[in-house]
Amino acid sequence: MQLFKIISILVFIFILSGCETDKEKETYVNIETEFGNMKVLLYNQTPKHKENFITLTKKGFYDNLLFHRVVPEFMIQGGDPESLHGKPQQKLGNGDIGYKLEPEFNSDFFHKKGAVAAAREPDISNPLKKSSGSQFYIVQGKIWTDKELDLIEKKIRKNKRSIRIDNYIYSDMKLMKKADTLQATENFEELDKFYKEIGKIIDKEFKNEEKFIIPENHRKIYRKTGGTPFLDGEYTVFGEVTEGLEIIDSIANQKCDINDRPVKDIKMTIKTINSNK
Repeated sequence: MQLFKIISILVFIFILSGCETDKEKETYVNIETEFGNMKVLLYNQTPKHKENFITLTKKGFYDNLLFHRVVPEFMIQGGDPESLHGKPQQKLGNGDIGYKLEPEFNSDFFHKKGAVAAAREPDISNPLKKSSGSQFYIVQGKIWTDKELDLIEKKIRKNKRSIRIDNYIYSDMKLMKKADTLQATENFEELDKFYKEIGKIIDKEFKNEEKFIIPENHRKIYRKTGGTPFLDGEYTVFGEVTEGLEIIDSIANQKCDINDRPVKDIKMTIKTINSNK
């Protein structure tokens, strides 16, 4: 009986130690700038983006790259390899690392102030919304009212419906030719009727799908600390600034040229930090 108790205790200890071993550690990086440092938590739930960012960071890829695009009340963006040797007034933002990442959308992660997300090419050339292999942005955003958030919800729903209609038309050769012909002949009255007919088909097909909403816990943050809610579900959010939110404001306040590039270069250095806290 005593031996059975000892074995039971040892098995329990082994299980506990196994759970602790399997538990994923939280991974942080420090983004160092002349204005101060931003401590960033990388989400375990977006493993492809997390591992890619860590790999590039450990290689020193980001060291001395610029925050090449800065838009107040929106975001600050960096990670373009061409910015390492970018000349003054050179337009940056088209450089990349030669590969893209599959999106890792997660409704729990949204564009609140301090959110770190992967940049990407526009839908027209990137319908699958694949992420840039290196470029990222950090959200500054603005404070929103409930009325404004309601309007954003409606706009996002409308955009999703429009995309479904276009996908439906351009997946069928006959429908595509009809739409193109009506457009080319400027027969806009018939084109409008055509799109309304397709819209009815789409509405019927997706009538049981839940409408896009901004959850109340997200709204609360958008009302209090701000963000860019209109980007939710469009770009992969893979981390967040946990310390140094004020650094985002300092960078966003810098004078920029017509291409949104800071007149005075703002360099970054990124280092990894492993932590359990």
